[in-house]
Amino acid sequence: MKRVLVLLLALASGHALERGRDYEKDKVCHELSVLGKDDFRSLSLILYSRKFPGGTFEQVSQLVKEVVSLTEECCAEGADPNCYDTRTSELSTKSCESDAPFPVHPGTPECCTREGLERKLCMAALSHQPQEFPTYMEPTNDEICEAFRRDPKGFADQFLYEYSSNYGQAPVPLLAGYTRTYLSMVGSCCTSATPTACFLKETPDETIITSHHHVKQSLFTIRCIWKGKIKVEINLIKLAQKVPTANLEDVRPLAEDLTEILSRCCESTSEDCMARELPEYTRKICENLSKKNSKFEECCQENTPMNIFMCTYFMPAAEPLQLPAVKLPTNKDLCGQSATQAMDQYTFELSQRTQVPEVFLSKVLETTLRTLRECCDTQDSVTCFSTQSPLLKRQLTSFIEKGQEMCADYSENTFTEYKKKLADRLRTKTPNTSPAELEDMVHKHSDFASKCCSINSPPLYCSSQIDAEMRDIQQS
Repeated sequence: MKRVLVLLLALASGHALERGRDYEKDKVCHELSVLGKDDFRSLSLILYSRKFPGGTFEQVSQLVKEVVSLTEECCAEGADPNCYDTRTSELSTKSCESDAPFPVHPGTPECCTREGLERKLCMAALSHQPQEFPTYMEPTNDEICEAFRRDPKGFADQFLYEYSSNYGQAPVPLLAGYTRTYLSMVGSCCTSATPTACFLKETPDETIITSHHHVKQSLFTIRCIWKGKIKVEINLIKLAQKVPTANLEDVRPLAEDLTEILSRCCESTSEDCMARELPEYTRKICENLSKKNSKFEECCQENTPMNIFMCTYFMPAAEPLQLPAVKLPTNKDLCGQSATQAMDQYTFELSQRTQVPEVFLSKVLETTLRTLRECCDTQDSVTCFSTQSPLLKRQLTSFIEKGQEMCADYSENTFTEYKKKLADRLRTKTPNTSPAELEDMVHKHSDFASKCCSINSPPLYCSSQIDAEMRDIQQS
């Protein structure tokens, strides 16, 4: 993959199929011609591993083999004009067989009840839930080189699958760029006279990101737009917590820009997508926020837009402002044309004052504001608001207090110190607990905190875990 990768396979996305078979065939054939078979296959392996992280290596590899085969056959000179449509139909039919060698998805049976293009579009839309916590364990340098020397192609395929399925939340450009430079480094170091020294010296291309460790961290924590789970409001909460002295007018456009950038680049296979998008975004964020927060000002001294972005993205929340409690939006606020502005203002002001991670705030805000908005559709919205508002306010306050209890001491201490304080707190709260039960409680709560009590916590995982933890707190 030596050039900018611009392929979006029809079978990986389905979008282009809606615009016509000939268009998609021409597009895929062009990409095969420009990329060459090997790079076309490698990118297909990345895309399908990312799309089906629950599939096995064998299942994903078989799907890639079928896609590359049909593309080669149908794009060959003199191929039957109907080849592409026929072969993709055959592939969707094969996917419906009980012993199909492809990744299994719960939605497959429903797609298989359909026919023709409708079935292919349905199959193309299937995907697995992304892995929010990678299970990939990097081998030692010796193990890497042993596997590489034994089977270079097999090693590369296995790595592309493992990394892409584990870090599928990352933007495709970062994923493709990092895997390419990593495999290049392995190829160089494992054929050198001193592999260990080579691995210590080599780092991924700085145009992608600054260090091997940092790349892995960024792939894990840069959250893409998965099924609408991450919206502008999430980024609005993050920025409000990081720079509570800013104004909504400073922050809202930046939250929108970041959401749009991630939305474009997460699914784009253009390797320079982030590089194109970040200079203007970082210029805006530094212009609007660097004078509002000294840490932001430090980040803006970094030497590249990517480094500025990473610095601001990983920045922890600042101390919340000590301000009067923010009031819930009223009937007049939410039932008129300015409802969006009112919800944003409330989200922003609550975030300024609240020291719990955005996964907590976004969860409770979504429920609170949706319930209030539903009052607008009732016959007597004024009465609905007056009835619901006190109840929602109590629930919101209780939720935030419990969230603060769940994350107490985590961000201010090392993990070891945090666990000690947690044990003391739980021992005081439940004095009759046995040592074994206490140890189990500490493990469970500390595991939750390590994953969900910091900024950029994984939203899908933490949402379900917050529900479970809240139930435990209410029962204790």
